[in-house]
Amino acid sequence: MHPLVLQSDFGLDDGAVSAMVGVAVAVDPGLRIHDLTHNIPPYDIWEGSYRLAQVISYWPAGTVFVSVVDPGVGSDRLSVVARTRTGHLVVTPDNGTLTHLHSIFGIEQLRQIDETMNRREGSEESYTFHGRDIYAYTGARLASGAISFGQVGPEVPLADLVSLPLVQPEATGGAVHGTIDTLDVRYGSLWTSIPRELFRELGVGHGGRVTVRVSHHDAVVHAAQMTYARSFADVEVGESLLYVNSLDRMAVAINRGHYARAFSLGTGTSWRVRLEPAP
Repeated sequence: MHPLVLQSDFGLDDGAVSAMVGVAVAVDPGLRIHDLTHNIPPYDIWEGSYRLAQVISYWPAGTVFVSVVDPGVGSDRLSVVARTRTGHLVVTPDNGTLTHLHSIFGIEQLRQIDETMNRREGSEESYTFHGRDIYAYTGARLASGAISFGQVGPEVPLADLVSLPLVQPEATGGAVHGTIDTLDVRYGSLWTSIPRELFRELGVGHGGRVTVRVSHHDAVVHAAQMTYARSFADVEVGESLLYVNSLDRMAVAINRGHYARAFSLGTGTSWRVRLEPAP
């Protein structure tokens, strides 16, 4: 038996998440069920994709994730289970939710859920809550060992995997370039796509000064100089800093402040960031 981890954009204000848990417990009362988050902004597939990549490597191989951010529920989008190169399974609609997992860790196989076998009994005429009737049910059956990955359904070519557009980070012209992929939600730090190893090519050590420029739709909307610091404690309260976040990528923050709110900055591929040594 493996852990079952749930993610959704349902929130906790009604019974949707509890219904998913109930379906899983009905499959096997001995399941260990955990929450990744249920606070993904409504319909935000990009955010759901990123949060899966944020945590998956910290769970043991064999863990089953169920991710339900599904604005296309009831449409012809596929319901799938992905097996990652890290040995995890992810049950989700094939709508882009697997984008960051595939880019960072790699997906080695994809199967379409055969709903004639892997669907909660009595839900055949329900078209709006696949998170409960298909995904939680299938995820619980996989986590409990009731079915194997091969019994999910037919294999889907990886070339058919639906992916959101990504911009690969790069080093050019004495600077490194990437995107603002997401925020450290409660504290407003900008989490970029720039890996620490790429930033190291600039030759800036801890305590050095860096110029940060943020563009939105190719227009510069913010620029600042700040210290490259090991941690928030290395700068004064209210001071900005560049640091390495928990995903080994470069991030921008204000010590005890909210960087994104302070400068009205957003996330996604239209938000570009450039880092270079300060003059």
